[in-house]
Amino acid sequence: MDVSIALFYSAMHHPEENPWQINSEKEIYNNPWINLTEYQVINPSGNPGIYGKVHFKNRAIGIVPLDEELNTWLVGQYRFVLNQYSWEIPEGGGPIANDPLEAAKRELLEETGLKANKWDEVQRMHLSNSVSDELCIIYVARGLEQFEAEPEDTEQLLIKKLPFEEVYRMVCAGDITDSVTVAAVLKVKLLLLENRLP
Repeated sequence: MDVSIALFYSAMHHPEENPWQINSEKEIYNNPWINLTEYQVINPSGNPGIYGKVHFKNRAIGIVPLDEELNTWLVGQYRFVLNQYSWEIPEGGGPIANDPLEAAKRELLEETGLKANKWDEVQRMHLSNSVSDELCIIYVARGLEQFEAEPEDTEQLLIKKLPFEEVYRMVCAGDITDSVTVAAVLKVKLLLLENRLP
């Protein structure tokens, strides 16, 4: 076996046993979207400490809609937590117990008024795995039809249709900082370059 391949397989094998010992846990905060728990732990080096975990009750969902000319749509909104404006792909959340594709279809329609007849999952990722368990699933939506947007009452949105390549340049320039959008756009760009877009 080639040495580089052997090193790759060696790197992929890892211990399955959890090195963290939990002595106790206490719920600090709970609302319909998140739960915060503080744990008293023994860390992997054997020392006592604390660990805070934010549990998300929804999956994060991101959608890159692409038309036949490779235009896409961005959604602009003021983000409360950041205290700044943010341009993003259509995204939102869906209950963990529900089908994530149905959540993606709902979010795309709510935010942009678009429906798609072709859906492909292109990426799964954890958004901040040192403090939360939030899982994100990213889709590419093709075969688009335009209907009326149906934003939630908490959303004051602007919608932009623009070439995907322009959105890619915005990501590379740092004009877009939303992590779901950055990851989704870079993944779709890679799929386009490799001619592997579903």
